[in-house]
Amino acid sequence: MAIPIAVLLPGESPRSEGPDAEHVARLVELETPLPPILVERRTMRVIDGMHRLMAAFLKGHETIDVEFFDGTTEEAFLRAVEANIAHGLPLSQEDRRTAAARIISSHPQMSDRAIARASGLGAKAVAAIRRRSTDVTPQLTARVGRDGKIRPLNSVEGRKRAAELLVERPEASLREVARLAGISPATVGDVRRRLAAGDLPAVEHAGPDRVVEDTVVPSVVTVPSVPRQAARKMRLVEPDPASVLEKLLRDPSLRHKEEGRHLLRLLRQNAIDNREWSKLAAAVPAHCGDLIVGLARQYADMWTEFAQDLDLQVRGGATETSPADSPC
Repeated sequence: MAIPIAVLLPGESPRSEGPDAEHVARLVELETPLPPILVERRTMRVIDGMHRLMAAFLKGHETIDVEFFDGTTEEAFLRAVEANIAHGLPLSQEDRRTAAARIISSHPQMSDRAIARASGLGAKAVAAIRRRSTDVTPQLTARVGRDGKIRPLNSVEGRKRAAELLVERPEASLREVARLAGISPATVGDVRRRLAAGDLPAVEHAGPDRVVEDTVVPSVVTVPSVPRQAARKMRLVEPDPASVLEKLLRDPSLRHKEEGRHLLRLLRQNAIDNREWSKLAAAVPAHCGDLIVGLARQYADMWTEFAQDLDLQVRGGATETSPADSPC
C-alpha cells in the first residue's frame, strides 16, 4: 500500500547513532524497487525502513509502499529489532546488547534463546544481560521459548512428579509424562536417565534463603540401570563422523524419501573438518563477522533442539524397534 511520505514520522530505532548516510546513498543509487517499509498504524511512525524512506525522499518520491503493524510501542520495538537483524544494514554489537536488555525488560517471559534470535546475540550473552538486570525485571516461574511453548524456570517439582509417574506408569510416553508433570519431554528423558543411573531426579542447590531439600527416589525403578563407569566410557568413545555419514548415505530408508534426502544433504554440508572451518572463518570480512556469528549460534541451537527431539523419538520407539531390526 502506497501512502504519502509527508504523513510518516520517525520511529524509535534500535540504532544508537541514527541512520547511516552512506547506506542511504547506496540505496538512492539502486534502480530496483525497494521492499515496503514497516509502519505502526496507530502513530504512523516508521518501525523498520528509515533508510529506505530517506532514499525515497531524496529521489523525489511523494509516496512509499508500506506494511502496517498493529501493536504496542514495546511490541513495535521488538519487531524493529527483529527486522534489522533479518536484513539491511546490520546493528552494531553494542546496539544489539542494548536492544536485548530492553526486550528483557519489556518481554521478561521470553526465553534467552528467543531473545537471542530476535537481537542477533548468543543465548549465553542474553543470559548474562538478564542476570545483570534481575533487579528491574519481574521474577517469573516460566518463559516462552522460540517455538511459543511455555517452559518452567524451576523444574525441580516437575522432575519429582516425573520420577513418580515413570514408576507408576512405565508404559507412558515421554511426552505424556511431560504433559502431566509440566516439564519438557527432554527433561523427562533426563530424569529417566538419572533414575537408571541411581541418581536423584533433581538436585536443589542451597542458596542464602533456602535449604537443600532431600529428594526421595522411588525404591523401584523399572528403567534398566547402567554402571556409571560404563556410561562414562560410552560417552567418551564416539564414532568417526565420516564413517557414520557414509553408512547413512547407503541407507535406502533415507535415500528413498524426499525428507531423508534433504536431511542427508544437510549432514553432508556440515561434514567438514576443523581445518576447513578455520579456512572459512578466515575468509569472513570484519563487517560480516557479527552477522555470521549470530547465524552460526542460531543454527547450532537448531541442531541441538533437533538432536534432543530425535533422541526422544528414538528412545520412545526403542521398545517397538530393536537395533537389530534397524538398517542404521
